[in-house]
Amino acid sequence: MPRLLGVDIPNDRPAAYSLTYLYGVGLKTALELCRTVGIDPTIKAREMTEEQVAKLAALLDNDYAVEGHLRRQVAQSIARLKEIACYRGVRHRRGLPVRGQRTKTNARTRKGTKKTVAGKKGVKDLR
Repeated sequence: MPRLLGVDIPNDRPAAYSLTYLYGVGLKTALELCRTVGIDPTIKAREMTEEQVAKLAALLDNDYAVEGHLRRQVAQSIARLKEIACYRGVRHRRGLPVRGQRTKTNARTRKGTKKTVAGKKGVKDLR
């Protein structure tokens, strides 16, 4: 199982699809990486040589923001939005959808499980 930037990539998948297991690498970027390094994107990941894996690691480390560095960048961007208290930062802080989605219904992924609030009791007649 080849290891790139601290992530084990699956053996039994084609090289291009295995590279997408890295945070920040999609299929388009993976195909571009294979082309740059000179790897056939359809070979299995276990068939890559140590030299090819080393070239991929060096290329990813130097030219792309992936894994830890990208996660840190995203976290810093969100922290900056929270700090300046803009609308998006407030939505992040409250755990609500950030990009304009409705919240009256839906938004369960962001809001969590339903919390039922007891309704008002009717006014009882006192006679």
